[in-house]
Amino acid sequence: MDNSWKKTFGIIWTGQFFSILTSSLVNFALIIWLSLKTGSAEILAWASIAALLPQAIVGPFTGVLIDRWDRKLVMMLADSFIALCTLLLAMLFWLGMAQMWHIFLMLSLRSIGAAFHMPAMQASVPLLAPAEQLTQIAGINQIISSVSQIAGPALGAMSIAIWKIEYVLLFDVAGALIVVSSLLFVTIPNPEKKIEKSRNILREMKEGVMTILRQRGLSLIFLFAILFTFFLMPVSVLFPLMTFRYFGGTELQAGIIEAVWSVGALLGGTIMGARVYTINKVWLLNWMYLASGVTILLSGLLPANGYYWFALLTALGGVSGAVYNSAFIGIVQTKVDPAALGRVFSIFATFSIIPAMLGLIGIGFFADGLGLTTSFIACGAIILIIGVVAFFTPSALQADKH
Repeated sequence: MDNSWKKTFGIIWTGQFFSILTSSLVNFALIIWLSLKTGSAEILAWASIAALLPQAIVGPFTGVLIDRWDRKLVMMLADSFIALCTLLLAMLFWLGMAQMWHIFLMLSLRSIGAAFHMPAMQASVPLLAPAEQLTQIAGINQIISSVSQIAGPALGAMSIAIWKIEYVLLFDVAGALIVVSSLLFVTIPNPEKKIEKSRNILREMKEGVMTILRQRGLSLIFLFAILFTFFLMPVSVLFPLMTFRYFGGTELQAGIIEAVWSVGALLGGTIMGARVYTINKVWLLNWMYLASGVTILLSGLLPANGYYWFALLTALGGVSGAVYNSAFIGIVQTKVDPAALGRVFSIFATFSIIPAMLGLIGIGFFADGLGLTTSFIACGAIILIIGVVAFFTPSALQADKH
């Protein structure tokens, strides 16, 4: 493979940067809007569920279709659909007709678009770059995401203070249009088709699951990742409320917390994207479980005047999250046939999201009833336990040995 893949990624990364930046801006603006309107952990949890449930339901089916269809076209249509949904919500706000359920519906429809876009993008990477570059590319993707998410919350907080929500939503529409336009200038190959037209979707879904289960080490890595997501995702939606209700912070301080997490993620992505490492990536995953658990647990133990320590711990959590994400994606992309990657990533998303949604439902009641800090302490302690157990699974630890 020659170096033309670098030019292709340069174009793709440019479009992705604007798409992630505008999505980060709009997502944080919506979080601020919901937090100020309701002040409820339960509402934020249900909003997160609305953004995840459709992806969990359609995920296994989209993976099969992605492995069948042209992946570039899938990404373009998915981003166009997301732009249309956001534009329709903006129009409802303009007309004074927007209700809370409209926001939840828009989040759900965007989730369907993401169920096609993200697996298609991740499944395309091994077809565009050399295998030894995959973890490094995942790190560079994390850098782009982190830079966008550093600027996004700050721009979102500023935008929602200056403009009405309907105008802020238009940034997301513009970002989707930019990423679609960038894809017009690249060629994304599709894997050699190994699927007969007579075969059915359910059988192909089963084959995607078996691709994971046939490799014991890989299946254990997936299991620990799912458990990690189950306890991390619920607590992650509580960060704005921790700033507002526990630390007595402002919208700007809530934006700072989002930004410092992204600064940490930028650092982690930079570390992973700087060079090709020979370290066992499974060991790296396990250490990141421990690091994430510690940052969440300590955040719950802080006093009410410990906002700056909260910001520091959040930044460290961003570092561990970025390193974890880069290592995990690198493992999957090197251990799974590219022809099955769409199904594998989609199935993993489904099996991660469904348990995480149960956690989100519980955390809303738990945080409103027993307290935000108790939620952080409990989730952090359990993630620590996951990391310890992961170190005592030899088959998983051997999975990254070639």
